[in-house]
Amino acid sequence: MDDYEIVLRGLEMMLRSYGNTLEVVELDLNRNVDKPVDITLYDTFAATPGDREDVHELATNPLAGKVVVYSWDLEETRVKAALANGASGYLSKGLPAARLVRALHDIHRGEGQVFHAPGGQAKTSLGDWPGREEGLTQREAEVLALITQGLSNAEIAERTQLSVNTVKTFIRSCYRRIDVTNRSNAILWGLEHGFFPDHKRVRPRQ
Repeated sequence: MDDYEIVLRGLEMMLRSYGNTLEVVELDLNRNVDKPVDITLYDTFAATPGDREDVHELATNPLAGKVVVYSWDLEETRVKAALANGASGYLSKGLPAARLVRALHDIHRGEGQVFHAPGGQAKTSLGDWPGREEGLTQREAEVLALITQGLSNAEIAERTQLSVNTVKTFIRSCYRRIDVTNRSNAILWGLEHGFFPDHKRVRPRQ
């Protein structure tokens, strides 16, 4: 589950060789979940983190199966908060495909919850994201996506659990990579290059 089609397709391509052990289906974010799945993989790219309402609502929906947060932010308190919020697992986006598949099976069997990338915290995943072809890292792309959605620096910092100064650093590096000098032009660039969500989540029926 992610609001960006390119992210979903990147994950699908990453897992394309594992069709004998899993089936990847996209949950339509413009509708309520209406068919049961075993696991809902919640990608945090430009989305609320695992300790917020979206994950809690999914976790209380029996059709969504086990909700697993997929993120590069594996800070201990954030992971614990997501699990307390109803998530059944928490996966690093640095996991290579084979280990990601094994982790999903382990979580489904109840044999683990948190799976880190080999060698610690990897900063990028093997999937795809808006702006990759322009040289933007996942974190830079996420910050630019949040700018394009109209969030302030303080709101981006709160969403990503980064300091405001770190957010400003990412913004400056984004500007250099896409050759703009101000926020308005960055937003226009983002709108022209797929940084506004393809989908918007709807709330499940009560």
